[in-house]
Amino acid sequence: MYPYPLIRFSDGSGISLYEIFMLVGVIAAMVLFSVLAERRKMPGKLQNLILIGIVISVVVGYLFAVLFQAIYNALESGQFIIDENTGATFYGGLIGGALCLILIYFVGSRVLFHTNQIGERWFPTLANIAAACVPLAHGFGRIGCLMAGCCHGAETDAWYGIAMDIGSLDGEYVKVVPLQLFEAIFLFVLAAILIVQIWRGKGLEAPVYLIGYGVWRFIIEFFRSDDRGASFIPGLSPSQVTTIVLVLVGIAIYIGYFVICSKKGRSYFTLPENAEKDTGKEKMVSQELKPSDKTDH
Repeated sequence: MYPYPLIRFSDGSGISLYEIFMLVGVIAAMVLFSVLAERRKMPGKLQNLILIGIVISVVVGYLFAVLFQAIYNALESGQFIIDENTGATFYGGLIGGALCLILIYFVGSRVLFHTNQIGERWFPTLANIAAACVPLAHGFGRIGCLMAGCCHGAETDAWYGIAMDIGSLDGEYVKVVPLQLFEAIFLFVLAAILIVQIWRGKGLEAPVYLIGYGVWRFIIEFFRSDDRGASFIPGLSPSQVTTIVLVLVGIAIYIGYFVICSKKGRSYFTLPENAEKDTGKEKMVSQELKPSDKTDH
């Protein structure tokens, strides 16, 4: 809708609504994490560690997003090129950022608490909270895509079409299906559902996100008309291939959870009692209720 810089610098570069909405998404995700972590009574040291990890993971995730897109482009064109025109793909950023955050979390929690137990027991809570934060940030990111004119649908004369500069007619606007807007709405609704579940201390949110968004993304990819590179499976876009893998991961998490519960009981996921809090003055009592009551997995 408006891909042009709002703020221009002397070297010719600038900041557009795309970058602004991306930044808003990251900030919103960090604020939401802090609110939900406090609600679940996560130790302050872990919260600070994760917030630092999020900042680092955003940078690493962007690098992975560009790298993945360069690979997709290479599969289509035969040339591996990374420059200002390479682009970026969400799933590449998600995978790279998630791996970076997990590494920081487990190494950092081991250093902070001199034990692996606290990090291991709080990880399901982190995964659940992250499952709500990611679609919230992604929703703002998709609004940024709407402003930039990328990730759009086919040309249309329908009432819901929106005129965008999609780069096909040298600056002229073309009316297309605003898939970015539809996806943003879906992501905000998904985030709201997950937030409510986490607030109540119910459910297994990480696989809900992986499966729910995965199914949505797989379907909506058929309606996109922008260039996304190629995959090694004919007829499927790179994101659809990645979606299949992540949906299977979500299903595997569900299966693994019930297998562990059947062998070790739901109390295995109950947070440890009397774990040391970062103030050094308070003691952390069990953060969950009895197995028959509400638990956060």
